[in-house]
Amino acid sequence: MIKQIRILVSPDKVDDPEELQLLAARILKRQLDEVNAVIVKKKSVDARGEPVFHLLCDVYVNDYPRGEERQIIYNPVKNEKKIIIVGSGPGGLFAALRLIELGIKPIILERGKDVQTRRKDLKLIQKFDQVNPDSNYCFGEGGAGTYSDGKLYSRSVKRGDIPKILKIFADHGADPAIQIETHPHIGSNRLPEVIKSMRNTILNCGGEIYFNSRVTDLLIKDGKILGVITNDRDEFIGDAVILAAGHSARDMFFILHKNGIRLEQKAFAMGVRIEHPQQLINEIQYHTKNKSEKLPAASYSVSFNSDEKAVYSFCMCPGGIIIPAASSPGEIVVNGMSMAKRDSQYANSGLVVSVNENDWAKYESDYPFSALRFQQELEKRAFEFANNTQKAPAQRASDFVNKKVSSSLPKSSYIPGLTSSPLHELLPEFMVKGLSNALRYFDKKMKGYCSDEALLVGVETRTSSPVRVTRIKESFMSPDAEGLFPCGEGAGYAGGIMSAAMDGENCANAAAKYVSVN
Repeated sequence: MIKQIRILVSPDKVDDPEELQLLAARILKRQLDEVNAVIVKKKSVDARGEPVFHLLCDVYVNDYPRGEERQIIYNPVKNEKKIIIVGSGPGGLFAALRLIELGIKPIILERGKDVQTRRKDLKLIQKFDQVNPDSNYCFGEGGAGTYSDGKLYSRSVKRGDIPKILKIFADHGADPAIQIETHPHIGSNRLPEVIKSMRNTILNCGGEIYFNSRVTDLLIKDGKILGVITNDRDEFIGDAVILAAGHSARDMFFILHKNGIRLEQKAFAMGVRIEHPQQLINEIQYHTKNKSEKLPAASYSVSFNSDEKAVYSFCMCPGGIIIPAASSPGEIVVNGMSMAKRDSQYANSGLVVSVNENDWAKYESDYPFSALRFQQELEKRAFEFANNTQKAPAQRASDFVNKKVSSSLPKSSYIPGLTSSPLHELLPEFMVKGLSNALRYFDKKMKGYCSDEALLVGVETRTSSPVRVTRIKESFMSPDAEGLFPCGEGAGYAGGIMSAAMDGENCANAAAKYVSVN
């Protein structure tokens, strides 16, 4: 007999199987020798009082686990049907893996470099202010998530098979614990090897991957997409195209627009990164200065409504660092990441304000790129405030709310360095007002959140795509090009690794159905 129960256990006992067995027996009012196994299915921290772990467990009473583990089979594919995939982020990779499951050959075209070679370009932006527009924190094998952390939390439970996505990551080298953690995370030091393993699965099964292959045009005839052109010269022909270019591939939006593919601008969010000493966040969240070694670096999630504007934390990175995420020269974009152990002395999070059509109204004549123009303008202004370098504009949170330039800045994890700047002048007034009100509110809930120790670093602008590529809900296909399947964050249908991966699977299913009857 299998019983599913919830167990509360102290941090020092969370990894003790005998303690879990004892607690399970007490909860079920069974003899200890009747409980043969306790399998943890979900794990989370409750820090509302004395920190404890919440465990959702399957308890085997007078029974034993039978080792029935889900298997995902990838067999070699034939060349009868070919589907082109633009982009090798989570949307593209999971679309490719799903196509292989279905027996269809994927051909991935990636504008950037393979995951290992890509590291050289990350160092160039960190140390020498050099941005390679095809290889950076946004572009390259694995997409934007590869070197910005690998957070796998998603609320999109109705979009796809979350356990399957987590298992695929684990099968390719991620820590199996991601399958039980409430907020799973791989880490930027481990994720590249996971991505490489996925690449090998695709190649070993007969799929194709081409790096340094930026799509420069579409091949459309009589309302049907036949393939794409890369680097202005090479043609790739397929039975369908899955477009998973990522939310920073602005040039792709203009290519689509030129070819008559409908686009629409959409609400998104922009703001700053806020960084604190991790020790401060630990003390606030765990209510103690002496955190148990079993407890993870503390995280948080905050939100506030100010004059009909939502202000909220985004992509919180406990024990992490701030990274330069510009995808073109002449702009500053910041993001956050952390290693698997999350052992940096800093905690950072996006702190962003909702942006809608009223905010980008002055660019109305640029429709459908009005929101995109607004986003670009802020990134270029940040670059100017940083004296045309990647030394990001920054300000103490306490000075920001008082509209005062910081005479000095606290130490930061941001490798290129910082420029003390009046962010209250850089950001649009509605953002300044929203962030200021929110910071005061958050400080009442988390004493020290808005203080001299808190550092604001600008600008956080790539929370999601400001453009959506129109698709038919039932078929996932563009209404303007038969056989074109807009996918993932770049198409405006996802907001993170998990949702992009699930959308990749959904688009693969739809594309496979399409090619089977055409």
